[in-house]
Amino acid sequence: MPAPDFPTAGIIYGIAGVHEGYRTGRGRVVMRARTHFEEIAGKNDRHAIIVDELPYQVNKKSLLERIAEQVTEKRLEGISDIRDESDKQGIRVVIELKRGELPEVVLNNLYKQTQLQDTFGMNMVALVDNQPRVLNLKDLLESFISHRREVVTRRTVFELKKARERGHILEGLAVALSNVDDVIELIKKAPSPADAKRELLVRSWNSDLVKEMLARVAGGHEQYRPEGLAVEFGLKPEGYRLSEEQAQAILELRLQRLTGLEQDRIRDEYKEVMLTIADLLDILDKPARIIAIIEGELKHIKEEFGDRRRSEIVTVAEDISLEDLIAPQDMVVTFSHGGYVKSQPLADYRAQRRGGRGRTAATTKDDDFIERMFVAHSHDYLLCFSNRGRLYWLKVFEVPQGSRTARGKPMVNMFPLEEGEKITTVVPVKEFDENHFVFMATAQGTVKKTPLADFSRPRPSGIIAVGLDEGDYLIGVALTDGSYDVMLFSSEGKAIRFHEEDVRPMGRTATGVRGMRLPEDNSRRVVCMLAAKDESLTVLTATENGYGKRTPIAEYTKHGRGGLGMIAIQAKRAQRRNGGRGAGGRP
Repeated sequence: MPAPDFPTAGIIYGIAGVHEGYRTGRGRVVMRARTHFEEIAGKNDRHAIIVDELPYQVNKKSLLERIAEQVTEKRLEGISDIRDESDKQGIRVVIELKRGELPEVVLNNLYKQTQLQDTFGMNMVALVDNQPRVLNLKDLLESFISHRREVVTRRTVFELKKARERGHILEGLAVALSNVDDVIELIKKAPSPADAKRELLVRSWNSDLVKEMLARVAGGHEQYRPEGLAVEFGLKPEGYRLSEEQAQAILELRLQRLTGLEQDRIRDEYKEVMLTIADLLDILDKPARIIAIIEGELKHIKEEFGDRRRSEIVTVAEDISLEDLIAPQDMVVTFSHGGYVKSQPLADYRAQRRGGRGRTAATTKDDDFIERMFVAHSHDYLLCFSNRGRLYWLKVFEVPQGSRTARGKPMVNMFPLEEGEKITTVVPVKEFDENHFVFMATAQGTVKKTPLADFSRPRPSGIIAVGLDEGDYLIGVALTDGSYDVMLFSSEGKAIRFHEEDVRPMGRTATGVRGMRLPEDNSRRVVCMLAAKDESLTVLTATENGYGKRTPIAEYTKHGRGGLGMIAIQAKRAQRRNGGRGAGGRP
């Protein structure tokens, strides 16, 4: 019994609820309609969802009305038309989709919001000893077998009673056939039927046939007598005494039954009834025979009414998540310095020729600016790191969408941040594999490298990504693959470059190791971290007063981690217009 089978077929989606019902007596069967996809002829990039089977007890008319209502209320999107093409051959409901819509996503929304996915409750209540009880599968089978045993026993007792009564009548007819001349003479001389019946009862009759048959029965002929028959009736040493039932049957005997052929039939029927009584007595005496009868009857029912299973069982099933309802697409995510975030479909940005004025990507406050902008898939993760060293997860499709002129939503409202905590770095991640690392740096020059797979289990409350000392905070995070060079820049204009292999992988709660040495008076701090593996790139360095320059990465000499670093930019404005690594740069 893998799962129930329903007359309307459909798909049983998962058997966990079925097993729970079998184990406890209460469960739920998740059912789905059987569907397939078809391309609409003559319409490019247009598909239709075809419904072939519905879940049990789902009304087709009500279902179509519900779908149409959801489409009208904009709760279901992507559907252009609904048609019922069902006929005598079966159900066929056509749900046409709009151009470019993904059938899988629309179907998941239909499962979530309509009765194309429904549940059937299992409540196995039965009367046991005239008391309603909830039974599990084992108890239910035991109760059913006990009930069938009682039914077969009572049926056998009833058949035995009727067989004994019939055998008793046939005994009387056999006695009459053995003494046919005397019986006919007695009836002819009797003035009335009552007198004839009285004469039949008072006489003792001799019958070799009855003596022969009763002598053959096992256990004595007493067990073949009907219940309640008085002891004076039946076979006695002086002869056979007829009962009132037998005498009445003799009087009602038709003359055609006196022919030789009919006499043989009565004898054969009598013998058959005796064998039937013996068999019924054996059934009542042996419980194993009752079980065999129950088994045989069930097999007969299976052979007569059994057919192939209709409801398909999908053993591995997952609940529909919000992600299944989101169409996969590339999104542009903008993250401002003030902590505002939003997303837009990449299709909202069209290519332009050089020299154009561009298009507004986001609106910001006077003191805010776009700090980072990147393209990510709608199903990708965003790892959001706070200045307190905690990590929060966010799916790209969970980022609120806005128009090009919208500011976005404050990230402080999207996470359970503590007072003074804010999101400082956002890293997009497609999958949590074993080949990448999350490299982090703090303001006090501590660095740490943790396998990306350690962050693969999201928690709503966030987790500790790096342990921080008193007064320290996280200033930079990068996704690496083990072959990157890491660069740290301090507030006094110094920089250090080292290979990430100088830092061993650590656990989530580890504090890390020294990446850059700072003055002991805590007057300086690390303000930026970069990770790159192409020396042909350049680094844009800018000062607080608005001076900046570009320097090739190759001019930053590689050293081991933990050093004081080298000059990246002069703190004072240099007089030279352009410069190398240590120049002050141009305004």
